Amino acid sequence: MDINNLKIGIDATFFQPFKQGINTIKLIEQSGFNSVFFGDHLMGLFPESLWTPDIISAASVIESPHQYYETFTTMAMAASNTKKVTIGSGVTEVFRHHPAVLAQTILTLDHISRGRVILGLGAGEGENIIPYGIKMEKPVSRLDEALTIIKLLWENYEKVDFNGKFWTLKDAVLTLKPFKKRKYPPIWVAAHGLQMLELAGKHADGWYPTKNEMLTPNIYQEKFNVVKNSAKKAGRDPDKIIPAMWSVLIADDSPDEVERMSDMTIAKFAGLFLTKEHYETLGLSYPFGEDYSWLKNFIPTRYDRKTMLEIITKVPKEAFFAIGIVGTPDDVIDQIEKYAKIGLKHIVFWNLTYVCDLTKLNSSHSCLIKVLEYFRDQK
Repeated sequence: MDINNLKIGIDATFFQPFKQGINTIKLIEQSGFNSVFFGDHLMGLFPESLWTPDIISAASVIESPHQYYETFTTMAMAASNTKKVTIGSGVTEVFRHHPAVLAQTILTLDHISRGRVILGLGAGEGENIIPYGIKMEKPVSRLDEALTIIKLLWENYEKVDFNGKFWTLKDAVLTLKPFKKRKYPPIWVAAHGLQMLELAGKHADGWYPTKNEMLTPNIYQEKFNVVKNSAKKAGRDPDKIIPAMWSVLIADDSPDEVERMSDMTIAKFAGLFLTKEHYETLGLSYPFGEDYSWLKNFIPTRYDRKTMLEIITKVPKEAFFAIGIVGTPDDVIDQIEKYAKIGLKHIVFWNLTYVCDLTKLNSSHSCLIKVLEYFRDQK
């Protein structure tokens, strides 16, 4: 089993106050983690109707689940306050960001960070698009075209033309060069379905799925094979694509505490991230009904408290264990090793532990340090 090059990152998306977020970034770097990623949200995942301390411990100190700072500004501040840690968008999309502007933004961050930035891209989530008057149409085709434009602008220092289905360029230029000569920021694509997996193979430097898709090690390997085969067809070297993964996490030294937090309302809410097909494998009906796509249809501001709680009662505790990495530090290590054995090179955790129980902020960080030190000692 080759785990020598495994890197571990933290989803460092933070809320007010901004200064506390910067302090957290510094702590993450000082602790030895390899990366920090920032979600790109106008609206958070959690309904405000559930954002009360009796359900979500963090609600006692954070006023709203939708208080997100602008992603790229935050990444710039993170880069300015660190020296080694890699900084990524985890992930953004191209409904709200013109590909030319995105190409310029990431190159700017490349210079601010001195070559430490990753552009993480996905197909998009409904809550950040639909409520703001943007039509969420043809997300895969749109992302494919956007990636073509970004690379076109990065690789040509003279004016370029492009006639696409979504964007048109005429005499367009972007002559800003990367921080390191000819070394452009890597692009990671969050991909799960066949079309997105093939797109990742065609364009991406890293594959960045979420474990939310009930991504067992065997399924992870199967999907990555699709990415690599697509890369070969596109004339790219599949071995240069980094197999990564994002996962929610509940960790504690006490198995009883892990069990308690995994059965909390907030953890069951996270269990809704699974698709209808995944609920069927558990022998259950999807709580939102047959014709429902979480990524496209779920708009948190459209659900009142009573309705949301009724839906959550239909979520079994097993759902969270299916989407996340859960347990004591030893359990977490064991679960990661199963993925590392079949090729995982970079895992990023969203620590849900202290969202469940705010008193676990320091202890859950200590658990992650134990995991980090274990894999660091393997090198």
